[in-house]
Amino acid sequence: MASNTQQGSAPKPIGYELFIGALSVLSIFNLVFLWIVNDPDIQNVIYLINGFMMPIFLGDFVYRLFTTPSKTDYFFRRFGWADLLSSLPFPQLKVLRLFRLWRVIRLFKQYGAHQLLDEFLQHRAENALLLVVFLVMCVLEFGAMAVLKAENRSPDANITSAGDAIWWAYVTITTVGYGDQFPVTNWGRIVGVLVMTAGVGLFGTLAGFLSTKLLTPPAKKPEPAAEPAANDPKAQLAELKRLLAAQEQANADLRAKLEEIDRLL
Repeated sequence: MASNTQQGSAPKPIGYELFIGALSVLSIFNLVFLWIVNDPDIQNVIYLINGFMMPIFLGDFVYRLFTTPSKTDYFFRRFGWADLLSSLPFPQLKVLRLFRLWRVIRLFKQYGAHQLLDEFLQHRAENALLLVVFLVMCVLEFGAMAVLKAENRSPDANITSAGDAIWWAYVTITTVGYGDQFPVTNWGRIVGVLVMTAGVGLFGTLAGFLSTKLLTPPAKKPEPAAEPAANDPKAQLAELKRLLAAQEQANADLRAKLEEIDRLL
């Protein structure tokens, strides 16, 4: 299946398009959530996660710009300008990531959700890394926000800022657990159990992806069938003799069948 979303754009892998679309959804959710929540620590978690997304979106713009057949067409007609502006560190411009989301919506309209899912699963080894990156960002963000809310009322809490929470979430996901930051409340420990469980699953998937990529032998290219040289008289004569022998054998078989039917009659 062709994996481009718009006519005239360079084809992109389905998994990559869905990854960028999912990041766009998360980014837009963060923009809305910033208007709703009044907790400065929760807001700082969102700002930090948005900071992680910025180089990914900027890299996506550069990738599309240098792989498109027409840079001018992509930049002006395919909303490349929106991709660039939404990658810059200006909160007011992040709403332009809706154009990235619109690109994925067009993808679903063009191919349908079922066909996209089949395509994604057929290349699941290639898409595993992108899926892990997205899920790690989700666990970092929501795990950090959850542990901050769980710990904010405890006088003994040592996870008291956005930086503490994201650091704790990351070392917990990776199952390193330095022990410098840890939850002291029951609800915080429940969040810790969920984050650790998610981390084991995510990095187990990543290990499987790397094993598949490193241990799977490269596919062998089919060898072209040998053909007689066009200007080699000996090769042409040998080929004609082979065809003549095959034709004579076919005629002999046909005569034998006719004689057998004649005897039966």
